[in-house]
Parts: sequence; C-alpha cells; structure tokens
Amino acid sequence: MVDTVDETDIKMKTEVSTAANFISRLLKTTGLLSEEQLQHFSHSLEKSLGEHYKHHWFPNAPCRGSAYRCIRINENHKMDPVIGEAAGTIGLTREQLFTLLPSELTMWVDPYEVSYRIGEDGSICVLYESEPSTSSSSSPSSTQPETASNQNQGDSNNRASSGSCKGELRVGMGRSQKPKSFTMIRISSS
Repeated sequence: MVDTVDETDIKMKTEVSTAANFISRLLKTTGLLSEEQLQHFSHSLEKSLGEHYKHHWFPNAPCRGSAYRCIRINENHKMDPVIGEAAGTIGLTREQLFTLLPSELTMWVDPYEVSYRIGEDGSICVLYESEPSTSSSSSPSSTQPETASNQNQGDSNNRASSGSCKGELRVGMGRSQKPKSFTMIRISSS
C-alpha cells in the first residue's frame, strides 16, 4: 500500500520537474555551466522542491498554498532559499546566481499548472498546464497532461477565467484576464 506522502510526491512530480528544468535552462543559456553541473543542479532542485512542497500540495484546491510554492528572485537581492540551496550543490554562490538568473523572476508551481513571470510587469507565461482527472479511472488517457503549447487558446482563456491562481492575480491587479502579450513555451524533459 502506498502512503499519502508518496502519492503526493507522485502527483507533483511533473510540476516540480517542469520548474527545475526551466530554472536549469535559464542557467544553461549563460554557457558558463557544464552539462554535468546543470543536471546535478536540476536533480537537486527537483528533490528540494518536492520536499519543500510535500505538505503544501493540494490537488483538490490548487490555489491553496500557492504563495508558499511561489519561487521568487528579485532585484533587492532576495534569492529563493530552495534555489540557493540547489546552486550550492554545484558550487555557485548567491552572488553568482544573481548574475546568471533574471533579476526579477516569479514562478508559481501549482497542481496542474507551472507558470512564470520575468519582471514585475511582465506577462505571465505558462510552462505546463493540465486538467484534473474527472473520471474515477486512472487510465493513462484520462490523466495525460497537456502542455500549454499544444492546448488551444480557447481552453487557456477558460482556465484563466475559471479560477486559476494566475487568472485571479491578473484580475486582482486590475489587468484583463487575457494578457496582451502571451508567450507559450514548451519545455521538454530531454
């Protein structure tokens, strides 16, 4: 029998992996780290995020705990401690991270959605999005995630207006539910 913690770990695996891979790809674009360092960083970050989110993952209420799961880097030299810890495993200091990563980065890792924003006024971009399984069966076809790049725009608009955490943020900030400039990015695990 699988205990609840293991089930939660399995349920958040795709979201956590997507977040870790995205941060790793940002570091890769600098050209200053080896593939081995990037893989070690990604694995360490994925493991740390899984541990950090273990008791704050609520698939039945995806917005619950969203602030806790938010990864934040800002120009006031505040680095998310989980990223800092993972960077330390490959010998990077916080100061080095600030020069390698965007000065303003916010990433939300929520059940069924991983999204990010670069800059305080940047568009919110979705890296991964899926719908909760509505059937009681656990067949692979009913639980296949959809990435934002292969989901049509109508579905994306419906999700934003039907209660995604980022849709609520846009409305709360007085912005339209559909950003003027919306970039779709597909992140693969290879």
